[in-house]
Amino acid sequence: MKITLAAIGRLKEQYLLAAEAEYTKRLRPYCTLAVTEPADERALLAALPASAHLYAFDERGEQLTSQQFADLLAAEASHGAGAPIVFAIGGADGHTDELRKRARKLIGFGRLTIAHRLVRILVLEQLYRAMKINKGEPYHRE
Repeated sequence: MKITLAAIGRLKEQYLLAAEAEYTKRLRPYCTLAVTEPADERALLAALPASAHLYAFDERGEQLTSQQFADLLAAEASHGAGAPIVFAIGGADGHTDELRKRARKLIGFGRLTIAHRLVRILVLEQLYRAMKINKGEPYHRE
């Protein structure tokens, strides 16, 4: 499975870079992961392959359980026809309507306001958790 995490803005904080590196390392056995940092949404959309299955993390998005997120990835693995999967994280002002319309699903982390830098780490952790769930490996607890 090929997954791209497209996050607007660059990580600068060493502790967040370390967390990103840790989850990127943990995900290597499960998928091919690329993390990109487009300058803005226009650049993100321009780089998006036409065949990509885009999912956007957005405050208006559906709140999924970790199991539901794992199910989404499992469905992509079995029915996605090998299309690249892109998870988009907006900048400080969120996503544009254009990107929201292009997305297959909007996913939310709840009603809290969370800095986009932290959402990036949360997404990586949930990707790892979903992979572990789908492989039946210990990590996730209900």
